[in-house]
Amino acid sequence: MISKNKVGAMVWSGRMITVLAVLPFVTSAVMKFMGGPQVIQGFSHLGWPDTMLIILGILEAGSVVLYLIPQTAVLGAIVLTGYLGGAISTHLRIGEAVYVHVVLGFFDMGRSLFTRFPPA
Repeated sequence: MISKNKVGAMVWSGRMITVLAVLPFVTSAVMKFMGGPQVIQGFSHLGWPDTMLIILGILEAGSVVLYLIPQTAVLGAIVLTGYLGGAISTHLRIGEAVYVHVVLGFFDMGRSLFTRFPPA
């Protein structure tokens, strides 16, 4: 059985890891909503039409909201993992590295879920 002090520490460390895991998604969604020439140039480099900026921004922001709400955190993690899967396939298709995506998706999100909701 885990003591209350350890559970509290696990929950707070999970919250901090959650913030670190979500921060790149929030930044990316805001950049998609703002647009700008660099974002449009990056989208064309990846092979995406600039008309998809707002749609992908809404999907990304919605996934983050699902992940941050405790009752839907597991669903949010699944949706964000799918979103990252699309990002990984997009980058692999053009021959770019995907190290950050893998670490962020499969390490930080899972670890933050485990520590945010420790076993009783």
